[in-house]
Amino acid sequence: MAKKNNTVEVLDGVPDIRRFFYKNEVPLYFISATNFNMLGADEWIKGFKFICHIECFDGLHPNVFSPKEEMPHDEFTSIEDINNYLLQHPEVQNYLKTRGTDKNAGKAMFLMFDETTEMLAKKLGLQIMFPSAKMRTFMDNKVNTNRIAEKAGVPCVPYVLSQVKDYEHLNKVSKALGTDLVIQTPFGDSGHTTFFISNEEEYNKYAEEIEKEKEVKVMKRINCKGSAIEACVTRHGTIVAPLMTELVGFKELTPYKGGWCGNEIYPDAFSPELREKAAKYTQLFGNQLREEGYKGYFELDFLIDQDNGEIYLGELNPRVTGASSITNHAVFALADAPLFIFHIMEWMDVEYELDVKAINKRWAKQANIDGWSQLIIKHTEETVEYISEAPKSGIYKMFDNGHIQFDRLDTHRRAVETENEAFFLHISKKGDYLYEGADIGILVSRGRMMTDEFQLNSRAKQWIKSIRGKYTSQIVEDNREQIELTGTLTK
Repeated sequence: MAKKNNTVEVLDGVPDIRRFFYKNEVPLYFISATNFNMLGADEWIKGFKFICHIECFDGLHPNVFSPKEEMPHDEFTSIEDINNYLLQHPEVQNYLKTRGTDKNAGKAMFLMFDETTEMLAKKLGLQIMFPSAKMRTFMDNKVNTNRIAEKAGVPCVPYVLSQVKDYEHLNKVSKALGTDLVIQTPFGDSGHTTFFISNEEEYNKYAEEIEKEKEVKVMKRINCKGSAIEACVTRHGTIVAPLMTELVGFKELTPYKGGWCGNEIYPDAFSPELREKAAKYTQLFGNQLREEGYKGYFELDFLIDQDNGEIYLGELNPRVTGASSITNHAVFALADAPLFIFHIMEWMDVEYELDVKAINKRWAKQANIDGWSQLIIKHTEETVEYISEAPKSGIYKMFDNGHIQFDRLDTHRRAVETENEAFFLHISKKGDYLYEGADIGILVSRGRMMTDEFQLNSRAKQWIKSIRGKYTSQIVEDNREQIELTGTLTK
């Protein structure tokens, strides 16, 4: 129950926080290319709206606003470009005015933003519910991530941070790591800038991208499996969600060898020791982030060494991510509140109390974890294709013969009842172009999509095949200069 502290109301724990958001009167937004990363937020927070460039629900989602008229603009090269376009669009500006005031348009979250976004938001009277773009960029740098980990006492895969001038120089700086290496440049997502190198021929493929950087991360290549964990830095401590498996590099889903392409969450995904160690490292890392001045949502990728059982930090994403939809709809989150609720709470100018230790203890229990999987389906061919038919977003049902059929509209996975059903969110739709690496859509279902050996299972392959079969497209000449290639829109 809320209590008074020097005449100021203080929210006391999760029930008060939930009630606070159900009664919210502040206009709140998630502004991005799509609403994928924050699906379901509108059901927890009164007045929460999505402002998106891509209309994944074809106008049927009650809380998605997407401008109808295309405004002239430069070619999009990033999600930041898309968000800056949206903030400058007259329809978006008018929409914000109808829900707020000239001086206070409300508060907004973004998947990605930059200094231009901050300037445009300030001009509109819109507060960004994240630390500054400058801070996020610093922490998003994979080289800086390792330095933060060192301060926090979180182990990383054996590595060196160095400029690389050529292959000979690489061998010199990485002598202690052996010859089987993984190189990451400071920025990049879903495997675009992760390079696996064991000889000069492999190095030469990526030499230009590696050598242009002032500093790269060179790691010993280990026999590992990927995992992910999301958390939130609050004034009362770091809240940590359960560890998830990651799908990485499957050719059926992504053209990128090291590319993230989905997640699984299920009770016995990891041993109790690994789960406990990952949670401990995440809390240490989150506490260090707070020391650095950061607060709010973040995600860590962990690498589990299959040879010695150790768990190492892979990278940091200082934001909501492509795994957020899985985290925020799991049983542990529904029983208390989704992680994004605690993130937004930090920006609501309200005093609150929270027993973070108790939340982490509840969320760590296997009984509070149910089984879900998501697949991020990309165009894996080197072709450019025009889409003439595309499946709509919603719940699909798979029959015994492997064929699928649209069953009903829903705005996220909540209505999926069995492993023979799945929620599909289309990103690419009729009239769009497909190109290598373009996001086709996201598929979410109950149960697992991988085997215990971390390979796609037969059910996953059938769903991928069936969803792709719902698309009709024609190869066109490679007129890439005329097609907006924005890369991944999900993570």
